[in-house]
Formats: sequence, structure tokens, C-alpha cells
Amino acid sequence: MNENDHRDHILHISKVPAKVTPAIETEARKIATRIAKAFGYVGVFAVEMFVVRSGPKGGKTQTLLVNEIAPRVHNSGHWTIDGATVSQFEQHIRAVAGWPLAKPVRLGKRVEMVNLIGPEANDAGHWLTVPGASLHLYGKGDARPGRKMGHVTRVWPK
Repeated sequence: MNENDHRDHILHISKVPAKVTPAIETEARKIATRIAKAFGYVGVFAVEMFVVRSGPKGGKTQTLLVNEIAPRVHNSGHWTIDGATVSQFEQHIRAVAGWPLAKPVRLGKRVEMVNLIGPEANDAGHWLTVPGASLHLYGKGDARPGRKMGHVTRVWPK
């Protein structure tokens, strides 16, 4: 389960594991499973949810609100390329081809995926000196504001 931070309505950082309670994680899995079963879905898909606090002054009661269903591999799962035993892309192909699924295991105690948006990609070389970081540039042309130009995955050892 990822915890995502957005900047200007664009995914900026995806963190794994998410800092949520076990009860919220269990409920999120139940919701995603119900959605997949309702559609008879095969493959990798993303369900974006918000944790909503309710009660006095943003109280302690937490519920989940589904915001988006993406029936495909998703940018928030790019961390699996470097941070898991199987990437979302390979797992998706395995599922739709009817091949055995691999067991996805996170490779570090923590993994973060940072999107390089617009001109941030122009200064991406500094990531090559960061321990545990892997740089992925997409080879797109102009680094326009709001355009995803690449991402960095950072894995913290266990």
C-alpha cells in the first residue's frame, strides 16, 4: 500500500509502506478486492483512496473515500521496478497471459518514488550520488511544467 503526496494535482512522491493503521490497510484491501471482483478484473490496477478524518476538530475516526480507479499499471506503482521482487509491469503481463503470479516483496524497509516533473529532470544527475537511488528518465522532449519527465526510486536497506 502506497502513501501518495501530490503537488499541483500531480503525483510527486509515492511512499511505501503507507503510514496508516492496520485497520485502514485491511479496509483498503477489502475495498480494492470488491472493486476488482465486481469488474471481473484480471491484471494490475490502482485504487486511489483518501483517508478522511471525522468527528470534533478532524477527530480520530478514519474512513476511506475512493477517489480514482485506474484499470492499468499506474505511476504510483513505478517504485516496484527497483523496490520489489517483481514490478507491476511484469506482474500485469503474468496475470493477463494466465502465467503464474510472482510473490511481490518489498526489497527495503522503505521505498520512495519521486516523479521528476518539468524542469526538475534537468537537474536529475544529482540523484546518481544518492545511496539506494535509481534514476529513470523517459526520453521525452521538452521539460514543460506539469509534464512527467522521469522518476527516481530510492530504496532504504532493511
